[in-house]
Amino acid sequence: MAKKTSKSTSVNVLTKSELIESYKKMLLIRRFEEKAGQAYGLGKIGGFCHLYIGQEAVVVGLQNCIDKNDQVITTYRDHGHMLACGMSPDGVMAELYGRIDGYSKGKGGSMHMFSKESNFYGGHGIVGASVPLGTGLAFSNKYRDNNAVTLTYFGDGAANQGQVYESFNMAKLWNLPCIYVIENNRYAMGTSVQRSSAQKDLSQRGISFGIDGEQVDGMSLEAVVLAGRRAVQKARKKEGPYILEMLTYRYRGHSMSDPAQYRSRDEVREVRDHSDPIENIKNKIITKKYLTEKEVLSINNEIKEIIDNSARFAESSPLPQPDELYKDVYM
Repeated sequence: MAKKTSKSTSVNVLTKSELIESYKKMLLIRRFEEKAGQAYGLGKIGGFCHLYIGQEAVVVGLQNCIDKNDQVITTYRDHGHMLACGMSPDGVMAELYGRIDGYSKGKGGSMHMFSKESNFYGGHGIVGASVPLGTGLAFSNKYRDNNAVTLTYFGDGAANQGQVYESFNMAKLWNLPCIYVIENNRYAMGTSVQRSSAQKDLSQRGISFGIDGEQVDGMSLEAVVLAGRRAVQKARKKEGPYILEMLTYRYRGHSMSDPAQYRSRDEVREVRDHSDPIENIKNKIITKKYLTEKEVLSINNEIKEIIDNSARFAESSPLPQPDELYKDVYM
């Protein structure tokens, strides 16, 4: 099986409008997560909260590759995926606040939001749980012969879970239209991949099942789009599952309670200064004269206002009534 690696490229992968729209979405995710972190620190958000800051190019890039009928399912670091799928910042923030206007009526919190309208199937708190569920979604697509593809996201830590390989086996056995996206941000819950994984090239985890895979520069929007397009085309041609290992990086700890003392500040600063996906796209937009610096600043101000409004919306949304506990429960 040939090893593939997709790196950043100078080729114009996206049109002017696609590049600008992608920048807006990535910035929306970044500002949303910053606001969520701030609200968590103030005690307005409870429970667990896993931020996506630094990984924005992965989900925004892959959303450029799929259609409205395709499905997305992920793990607990999920706010970015929701926003990239088109879910409202108001509804997502309200759910973080535990309010009735949230996507799960305030009962799901950070890790458990869904939107059938946006074909977003969660947010799942159990490590690796998205993989068998995503495989099941892909099975339903093949059964219905609807030409839809499922993007199944999970992390480098989840890549060591047994249920992942049971899913790989079935996906290849039945030739399912499933793209497994491993967001390798290096540290899982706090242990480096270098210390926790015998096979450190996670894109090759499907070899024994006959599933091809490749490593992708997950900090480069263009590299993500190029690899994503190839994978989606393969799935639509009924050529079975595929693995994309996105080499990315999170700037914050595993969750809000994690001080991330297992890595140095210099390491984080190095990534921020040289590989930040949003800064790189912003610089490209300005260099190509797609927008002026003043226009980029205006976009930043607009997005800041959207996020500030989402926080105000969440604050003003009522708490769920006690009888809400007995709704949406299947006996």
